[in-house]
This record gives sequence, C-alpha cells and structure tokens, in this order.
Amino acid sequence: MTVDVAVHPLDDPVRESLWGEHRRFAQWIGRIGRYESEVARFVGHPPVLDAQDWVDLASAVGAGGSTGLRGLGHVIPPEWTVLAELEGVQMDGSRLRVETDPGLELLTAADVPEMLALIARTEPGPFAPRTIEMGTYLGLRVDGRLVAMAGERLHPPGWTEISAVCTDAEFRGRGYASRLIRAVGAGIRERGETPFLHAVAHNTSAISLYETLGFTLRKRSKLTLVQAP
Repeated sequence: MTVDVAVHPLDDPVRESLWGEHRRFAQWIGRIGRYESEVARFVGHPPVLDAQDWVDLASAVGAGGSTGLRGLGHVIPPEWTVLAELEGVQMDGSRLRVETDPGLELLTAADVPEMLALIARTEPGPFAPRTIEMGTYLGLRVDGRLVAMAGERLHPPGWTEISAVCTDAEFRGRGYASRLIRAVGAGIRERGETPFLHAVAHNTSAISLYETLGFTLRKRSKLTLVQAP
C-alpha cells in the first residue's frame, strides 16, 4: 500500500478513515482502499488513477461491480461503464450547535433489523448490516417503534461524519432530525473532534436544515458512478 497524503483529511475522507480510525475494516489493493462489504460500500482512491489503479479498482469491486469516483477529470477506460454523475456538497460542522438529548436511545446491533427497515423506507443513503460498527448511532422511538435515527460514519483524523439522518414520513416536521444531529454532534465534540456531513446537491431541503443548525458549505463535489467490466 502506498500512502499519498491528502492536503486536508476531508479531501479524501474514505482513505483517511481506512488509514486511521477504521483500519480494522480496511481492505487494500495497491492504492485502492475499501471497507469490508458488510460495513460499507465505499472505495477510496487517489485523485488521479493510473493504469495499475484501474486494475486494482476492478479487483476491489469485482467483475461487474460498481463504485463512485470522487473528483473531476477522470479518464475512464473504455471497458468500464459510466452509470451516472452526481453533484454533492460537503458541509463543515465547526459551528454546529450541539446538545445532548436524554430522550434518544443508543442503538445497538440488536436494533439493526429495525434500522435497516427504516433505511429502506426513507432511503437516506447506503447502510449495510454492519454500518453500525462505524460509530455511535442514536434513535428515537414512538410507542416502541423506531421512527428516526442518525449516526456516525466516516472518521478521518479530527473529524467524524454525521450520516443516516432519516425520519419516517408520518413523523416528519416534528424536529426529530434536528435533535438527532445535535445529539450525535455532541458526542463527536466530546471527543474533541469536529462533525461534518455530505449531501446530494439537489436535496435543498436537507441542506437548508443543516445550515440552520450551523453547518457551512466546505466544498462542492462530483461523484462519477462507474461499473467494472
């Protein structure tokens, strides 16, 4: 494995996480790093992929497998297929107003079936059976039913990503997402780290919520979804 250090930990959060806090989940092929598949589907790669990187990436995702490439200007080999291009934003939570919340529940492995069901209903983004191992996850129950949750995902040095923020449709508009984000952020701050998050650029309602809580735009990004031969 060749380590080529990013200018800032958030410029390469996947590989920065796999080199550090999440090394126990890491699988490396050359300069390509990936999480164990039941933990997360993220693949980290250098800013510019050379011929060997593409070979290693194909090995990492498997025949016909797909992944997302961050950044611009990738020269995609002809045997690969471009599936989609997505615009995203990365938001800095240095100014997030955090608050502990005793009304929330610490979720555990026993809650994973309910968490996966909530993810399926709300589709906040990728979530695998062992994603809960990436960090702390909090949930909110109504009459014993898990209706909202949020937690920690990527963990580059000094930073922790807030992710899987979701609320059942019939319970939206009650401030549950805000409570969860502030509470997860409080745990991150207690460790002396800074929260951050990612969002799809067209999800303007979510971005507006994050801004009201104190998040600021760090950068805009592009993700190219590609499929291996």
